Amino acid sequence: MVRASGLRGYRTLMHALGADADAMLRRYRITAELLDDDDALLPLRSAALLLESSAATTGCADFGLRLAQIQDISVLGPVAIAMQNAPTVAGAIDIASRYLFVHSPGMALSVHARSALVPDAVEVRFELSVSGLASLRQTFDVCLGDVHRMIALLAGLHYELRSVALPHAPIAPLSTYARFYGAPVLPAQPHGGLHIARTTFDAGLQDVNAALRQLAENYLALNFNDPGQTVTGRVRQALRRTLGTPENSRAGIAQLLGLHPRTLQRRLDAEHTSFDALREEVRRQTALRYLCETRIPLSQLAGLLGLSEQSALTRCCRRWFGTTPSALRRRAAASPSVPLHP
Repeated sequence: MVRASGLRGYRTLMHALGADADAMLRRYRITAELLDDDDALLPLRSAALLLESSAATTGCADFGLRLAQIQDISVLGPVAIAMQNAPTVAGAIDIASRYLFVHSPGMALSVHARSALVPDAVEVRFELSVSGLASLRQTFDVCLGDVHRMIALLAGLHYELRSVALPHAPIAPLSTYARFYGAPVLPAQPHGGLHIARTTFDAGLQDVNAALRQLAENYLALNFNDPGQTVTGRVRQALRRTLGTPENSRAGIAQLLGLHPRTLQRRLDAEHTSFDALREEVRRQTALRYLCETRIPLSQLAGLLGLSEQSALTRCCRRWFGTTPSALRRRAAASPSVPLHP
């Protein structure tokens, strides 16, 4: 699910593009009244399909960036209150990473102390998980665009964005992204996120009310349960972050979580799943995104998924999608907003 505040400004943008917003909302069974209630919950899948189809219908390749441009930090509700009253930018991002699940359990924000792309930079990685969709370009763009604008608001003149990584090959020109972010943009990367100068994280926020922050955090802790705290959620997150590395194994993930491999499996059994099933799910979702949103060579994709060779990728795709990687790519290119069911 995702809170309706994530679609704030949607009807305004559709009207500006000369399109019928209400007709598109009805198509995906989202009532107009829900969009007037920021706390209403919508299926994340429906919201994602709405954005991808709206971009295709209007011919607006940068639909997600335009929607992010008319949103602000308040879309996060009580999470935004806690963020705006953190002592530093680093503290605000930490709050966002801990409580983003309140906005949507399908979204995750994490901080990686060393950027793999830019020297002396920190990676703020954003991950989006929506099963079975051929394209998430616009949905990812509005989300990462929102994160960028939120950090820019909090850091002010101290914000130094060095580079932006996209996990897809954008339809809009890269120059459009560069203008939006004011930084170089690298497409089709293993992970999407913002690569920010270390000095930005030490910047202090202005007019901070520590008591208000504590009230907001207490409210969040008392009223919302983090699905990522389940063993299943923690394993799924660890699998996404280690995909294609030696740590992406039962023993490796158990070590990352501080558990014995047998203990890990017992806990997953108690949650009615298994390590192999979760790794299969993560590989399937990642393969779908890369095949439908990038032109990455199939041999390279096999390596990113932790598969031994390209033929293994072909066998997996036949099992997951009932077709070959190349055929799936052609199908997605022909109908980018059509859902594909794993």
